[in-house]
Amino acid sequence: MPAPPEFTELIRRVRDRDQDAAQELVRRYESAIRRIVRIRLRDASLRRLLDSTDVCQSVLASFFIRTALGQYEVDSPAELLNLLTAIARNKLSNQANRLRAQKRDVRRDAAGDDRTPQVADTASDPSEQASARELLDKVRARLAPDERYLAEQRSLGRNWAELAAELGGTDVALRKKLTRALSRVMADLGLGDDDG
Repeated sequence: MPAPPEFTELIRRVRDRDQDAAQELVRRYESAIRRIVRIRLRDASLRRLLDSTDVCQSVLASFFIRTALGQYEVDSPAELLNLLTAIARNKLSNQANRLRAQKRDVRRDAAGDDRTPQVADTASDPSEQASARELLDKVRARLAPDERYLAEQRSLGRNWAELAAELGGTDVALRKKLTRALSRVMADLGLGDDDG
C-alpha cells in the first residue's frame, strides 16, 4: 500500500532540511519515541541517569542527519515509527551497556556525582538538528570522498541500484558502506550510538 501523499511530501521536505517539516515530524513522533524509551527503561537506577527527552533528541538528531545524507528511506508512517523505535532501542541499549562497562556504581551516580554520564543534548530543540547546516557540513567533511559522493547522490534521490550500476558492486554493499561511514562519523562527533 503506497504512503499517503502528505507523508511522502513530509519526508521529502525533511530530506531537503526544511525546518517546518522537521518540526512537523517532531510534533507527530516525539511523544511516541519518549513513550518507547520510558517503557524500555525498566531499571530504576538507569532511569535516574538517562532521561527520555535526551534520548529522544538524540534519536531525532540521528534520524534527521542520516535522512539528509540519504541513508534512510521510509515509505509509510508505520515504517518511520519502526525505524525511530529501532534507533531509540539501540541508543538506549548502548547507553546502558556503556554505563555497565564502566563498572559504575549507578547508586552513587544517581545520588548526584558530577561525573554522571548523560546522553548528549546537542541542541535545545530537535528540529534545530534538521536545519543545522553546520552539523551536516561537519558530517560531510569527515566522510571520505567516495563516501561523500554516495551520501550526496542518495540525498539527490538516486536509488541504490542506479549507484551500484554506476560504481560497480551491489546495492547492498553500497548501502552498508554508507551506513558504516555515517556510524563512524557520527560516533566521532558524539552523535551516534550505532543506530544504523
